[in-house]
Amino acid sequence: MKTLIIVSHPNIETSAINKRWVEQLKKYPEKYTVHELYKVYPDGNIDMEKEQQLIEAHDNLILQFPMYWFSSPPMLKKWLDDVFTYGWAYGSKGDKLKNRKVGLALSVGINKEDYSEEGRYRYTLGHLLSPFETTFLYCKADYRSFYALYGTEHELPTSILEQSDQDYLNFIDNL
Repeated sequence: MKTLIIVSHPNIETSAINKRWVEQLKKYPEKYTVHELYKVYPDGNIDMEKEQQLIEAHDNLILQFPMYWFSSPPMLKKWLDDVFTYGWAYGSKGDKLKNRKVGLALSVGINKEDYSEEGRYRYTLGHLLSPFETTFLYCKADYRSFYALYGTEHELPTSILEQSDQDYLNFIDNL
């Protein structure tokens, strides 16, 4: 079972976490296909049919991105709008995501304790990601939750980064 990872990071070369995860994923081309939206579509013009075919050629789907203003980078939202079309992803004949295992992988600048009902921002990360979950449920996909590395706006110790590499790969492998 091969997994397609849609990476949406506007400046991956300066990324500490997402770039690292991409490098880890690329070590296993037999298991993962890494598809970097900002590199493939620098002009923002997404090839819907190509993207749909790419999804159809894989068993599982992961959306990987840094948390931007409590959501995703704009290219990922555009990608969802352009690719998850009526008759393909949903609707009476739209079944291409049905039962497909999907999940999210995020780098989150803020500390985990800030994402709680009692925390600084009053919402859990799960609450903030509910539009993604709802989209997948609407398309009858098998949403498997998310993997997140918190506190990434700070320099994290190498041991935490190395553990996040392994935890992320385990998350994908255990969809």
